[in-house]
Amino acid sequence: MSSDQSFSGRVVLVTGASRGIGEAAAFAFAKAGAEVAAVARTIDALEALSERASQAGGTVIPFAVDMQDVESIERLGSILGERYRRLDVLIGSAGVLGSGSRLERLDPAVWDRTIGVNLTANWHLIRVMHSLLMRSDAGRALFITSGLAWRKQPLLGAYAASKAALNALVEAYVAENVDTALRVNLFSPGPTRTKLYAEAFPGADLESIPTPEEVAEKMLEACMPTTMHNGKVYEFRDACWKALQPPKPL
Repeated sequence: MSSDQSFSGRVVLVTGASRGIGEAAAFAFAKAGAEVAAVARTIDALEALSERASQAGGTVIPFAVDMQDVESIERLGSILGERYRRLDVLIGSAGVLGSGSRLERLDPAVWDRTIGVNLTANWHLIRVMHSLLMRSDAGRALFITSGLAWRKQPLLGAYAASKAALNALVEAYVAENVDTALRVNLFSPGPTRTKLYAEAFPGADLESIPTPEEVAEKMLEACMPTTMHNGKVYEFRDACWKALQPPKPL
């Protein structure tokens, strides 16, 4: 996918691009011809990513943005608007695990940060970037969810709640844009060889599970201008698109 320049001329924004799935996605989009705005809290890792992409013939432009800083997100939107006048692909990949703790013992600051990064920041991205996505001839938005949103997992309640709420947010965003060319979906990577997964499941055999690079290639497919999936979740482990749970009658 990435070698055929299938995203040539497209403008892509990737959050959480300093490591893990976000970094792999930013690099893959750049190799596929996109001009990638890569976002993370610190600039050093992004500059290394930019250099690596350049050596591979791609373009990654680093932006230091704290996803809990609303003004930073708004400034980013202004910069992208002035520079490109549109956004073709939005990848909401930034995420934090929080801490492994029973809910009644969870530090309120940990709860606030987990919800803030995994949920509220994505709402701000939608709020700020929507007008740019609508200027694309085939706007695509893809948000990283987790199987924990559907599974009762002790000690990871804040993370699970943030991802379940993200699912609901995306469903609403889809419903509000059903008559437009914008396509909005979720991506569930499943077990992946990342620091976050290692923290969530200590002792897991990381060598036996997919790499972020393997996952990223499927994310590119999910964001192709020709992809018509909308309001669905791509399950990487099962290699298929699935409908979100249908609403129950009121």
